[in-house]
Amino acid sequence: MKESIMELRKEKKLDAILLSDGCNMRYHSGFCGATGYLYLSEKHRILMTDSRYTTQAREEAPDFEVVEINSNQGYGDVISGLMEKDRVQRIGFEDTQLVYADFVRIRDKCPQADWVGLGESVNHLRCIKTSKELERIAKAEQIGDLAFQRILDDIRPGVTELSLAAKLDYYMRELGAEGNSFDTIVASGLHSAMPHAIPSAKKLEMGDFVTMDFGCRYQGYCSDMTRTVVVGRADEKQKEIYRIVLEAQMAALAVLRAGRTGREVDAVARGIIEQAGYGDCFGHGLGHSVGLFIHEEPRLSPKCEDVLRENVTMTVEPGIYVPGFGGVRIEDLVVITENGCKNLTGSPKQLIEL
Repeated sequence: MKESIMELRKEKKLDAILLSDGCNMRYHSGFCGATGYLYLSEKHRILMTDSRYTTQAREEAPDFEVVEINSNQGYGDVISGLMEKDRVQRIGFEDTQLVYADFVRIRDKCPQADWVGLGESVNHLRCIKTSKELERIAKAEQIGDLAFQRILDDIRPGVTELSLAAKLDYYMRELGAEGNSFDTIVASGLHSAMPHAIPSAKKLEMGDFVTMDFGCRYQGYCSDMTRTVVVGRADEKQKEIYRIVLEAQMAALAVLRAGRTGREVDAVARGIIEQAGYGDCFGHGLGHSVGLFIHEEPRLSPKCEDVLRENVTMTVEPGIYVPGFGGVRIEDLVVITENGCKNLTGSPKQLIEL
């Protein structure tokens, strides 16, 4: 178990902490199952789950006592019993993660305690990555790079967005991925003007932008990358938009380092896009951290005043999306260092015409 969670308990003056988010449970215990809770106090380290996962839990979380939930003993019963033993007066919980109905059921079993919402404080414990975590993220990103090289041979007129998305998913699995970081995005033609378009039965046509945003999980850790290509020859407007997005990304990468704020880095890329006259066509933040979950803190955005630190992973993904025409996004995944950043994404970024 990582001691950071116990340090947080002491800092918040809590008698116990209840974790419900799957990523945080995995980070602090090693348990990868889909259902359960972690209960942490001075005396107890309890992992609660049902019979589908108890064998797995004992193997993956040897530092925890595993309690099996059944029809006679629900989560609320176990948690209330532990709180009574520990004489808990203040218990921290993940108020931004726990489903309200589940919270009410558990709280009603423990009416004597003060339930303290922890906000994003538990998630923030995962911000700085260890060398082992960085190795797994780098491997996941490498798998994405290899899948991108393969998919280029499949991009041609008549192929559907759905088909390309399915092939990307297959290639990543074949190359060693456990699964996707998120639902793969393939958006062509006018659809590429939608940053998170859902792949459809639309067939690729000559002259289409094709934006592919995809990632995979390797030993639990996520990757994320985006590339935009053109079917056939790009026209002058397509070349202009692509050039601006690439210039914005390269400028942001050049200033990204420990000690900067997310807002400062975002402003560099956003300023280039605004000066080119496309400010209204870049509506999302420049990037986000990546780890056990695909969207982690901190962010690169106009609202983020967080100071970036070493060994934090960040995506850098500017875009221009023109309704009725199409759009471009270029995204790399990097690790922040003291003097800059290390790019984990190896795929080429010059405009590819297929």
